[in-house]
Amino acid sequence: MLQLRARDYRVTVGELPTGARNKITDVPGITVGHCTIDTSEHKTGVTVVLPCPENPFTHKLPAAAFVLNGFGKSLGLVQVEELGTLETPIALTNTLNVGLVHDALVEYMINRCETEGFELRSVNPVVCECNDGGLNHIQTRAVGKEEVFAAFAAAGLDFDEGDVGAGKGMVCHGLKGGIGSASRKVTVGENTYTMGALVLANHGSMKDLIICGKHIGPQLDLAKAARESDIGSCIVLLATDLPLDSRQLGRVAKRASVGLARLGSFIGQGSGEVFLAFSTANPFNGKEDAAIRTVTAFHEDKLDAAFRAAAECTEEAILNCLFTARTCTGWDGKTVWSLTDLWKPE
Repeated sequence: MLQLRARDYRVTVGELPTGARNKITDVPGITVGHCTIDTSEHKTGVTVVLPCPENPFTHKLPAAAFVLNGFGKSLGLVQVEELGTLETPIALTNTLNVGLVHDALVEYMINRCETEGFELRSVNPVVCECNDGGLNHIQTRAVGKEEVFAAFAAAGLDFDEGDVGAGKGMVCHGLKGGIGSASRKVTVGENTYTMGALVLANHGSMKDLIICGKHIGPQLDLAKAARESDIGSCIVLLATDLPLDSRQLGRVAKRASVGLARLGSFIGQGSGEVFLAFSTANPFNGKEDAAIRTVTAFHEDKLDAAFRAAAECTEEAILNCLFTARTCTGWDGKTVWSLTDLWKPE
């Protein structure tokens, strides 16, 4: 079924042009897959982002993480920050399933390396989470190896947004939240590059919601807000083919906070805002023994374009999440309303 996104409602963000899909998969080589669990008891799932078609352990990509508010249970970020590289796909899921998804990622990487004749003895899976316990019977931990491998099998260039995959049970600004994505084209000199964002949005309060500068929160039926406080967390993944190093990617990752702020989030005490950025340029071959390698460096003074792209596509990715998610009733009978059921743009 065709999903209507923010631009289908004439809601546009920023000034930079989008990629062909207006999704993170506009960055060449990236694919995304979901496995959604939607039963009377479970509203949850897992989403995987494959950063490149090659084995990411032997084709390591520059990466960096930035934790704006650390109310979260992510795995793998410490080594990303220390070594500045990403060596596995990234998985998103709910809070209590992080360990099981981590185990599945380890097995996925062992299997992949075995097929390529490489013995894997250490690996750093990256798993990020938000808590979907308001709609999902989270204690039963429904996401494991079978679901993770199903998400890998479903991975492709086009993918659904809204309450799918890891986003099935999420709440954003008191409304139905979940997965959203967007992209921007960045021209530097004679070359054009792409910045893409994928968000797992489970943050914010309804009364604070701002869309394209209009404070629409008070126009909504606040009695239908799933929660009043800015709690719950937001994971932002930023990908680009700009030749940025780990330090520069860390600077780019921080700009995801601009997208959240423009929508009205003030990053509450109980909300974990975790951002990870990676580049598909300058991969590092983990099998090589050479002490020196040659890379392409990006001029620091030209980063403003990347900063703007990160802010714009984060904001629009969250909006795409809100516009594509649908009203959902959870395992205990609680209903979370969609944005489109409570508000129509003029």
